[in-house]
Amino acid sequence: MSKPISDFIENYYLHFNAASLVDAAKAYEKQLEGGSKMLVSLAGAMSTAELGKIFAEIIRQDKVHIVSCTGANLEEDVMNLVAHSHYKRVPEYRDLTPQDEWKLLEKGLNRVTDTCIPEEEAFRRLQKHIVKIWKDAEAKGERYFPHEYMYKLLLSGVLEEYYEIDLKDSWMYAAAEKNLPIVVPGWEDSTMGNIFASYVMKGELKASTVKSGIEYMTFLADWYTDNSKEGIGFFQIGGGIAGDFPICVVPMLYQDMERTDTPFWNYFCQISDSTTSYGSYSGAVPNEKITWGKLDIDTPKFIIESDATIVAPLIFAYLLEM
Repeated sequence: MSKPISDFIENYYLHFNAASLVDAAKAYEKQLEGGSKMLVSLAGAMSTAELGKIFAEIIRQDKVHIVSCTGANLEEDVMNLVAHSHYKRVPEYRDLTPQDEWKLLEKGLNRVTDTCIPEEEAFRRLQKHIVKIWKDAEAKGERYFPHEYMYKLLLSGVLEEYYEIDLKDSWMYAAAEKNLPIVVPGWEDSTMGNIFASYVMKGELKASTVKSGIEYMTFLADWYTDNSKEGIGFFQIGGGIAGDFPICVVPMLYQDMERTDTPFWNYFCQISDSTTSYGSYSGAVPNEKITWGKLDIDTPKFIIESDATIVAPLIFAYLLEM
């Protein structure tokens, strides 16, 4: 079978960050071959970077078993699905003045580096449908996690008329089809989280209709306990809460629940361009996590100090034998 990307990586990625990429990919592959499961965490704006074009296939091929992501990544994959043609790319974003930025705001274009998300076609197009799902659930006395509401939205078919990309390129749709477990720490700071909060403030919804971050942690604790017999690895894209939240489940179970038979994460890789500066958790080398009871002495550890939009697709391509 032809594997041009995998072969290229193995032939030419021989030193420094390139070698770390290959080592991490091979160790990820070994994890799966040994029956271990893998958590992938998504920080930054990976959905707007269209990681779904390859991550969706990783999900379909069972090469990830649970996802931790920010509320932004949860919703922005769906926004790209329904409003792709309305996005505006700004390659000269470094040259923008405050006045230029204000003009983008006036046009309803919210900028993420070189890409502007169209507010009307993306945020508001989702809003009218997700609010109905929230209200219907509340009327029935039902409560769900943020990702479960998004799954209901996608699987209901109400968005089909808006699709602007191939459905196979949406990682959220692939996840919804598999009912993939997801944890979304800090969902409240996302656009949909802000919209939900506004309805709570207006008295139209109860805060309890969406399950909380504490409930996400207890769900994750149960999932980890049930799935850690063969080991669970941790593949972290970027830093921030998407990684910080789930990795803490191990010391929480071991120390706070006093379940001293809880296994450590048995693989760790972080793709990050954050520097190892004073107090920087996102830039901390993996060994620091040993002191917090997250990783073991002999846990395979990798850090790739590079741009995740370049590195993550290459590792996923290697895993898919592309």
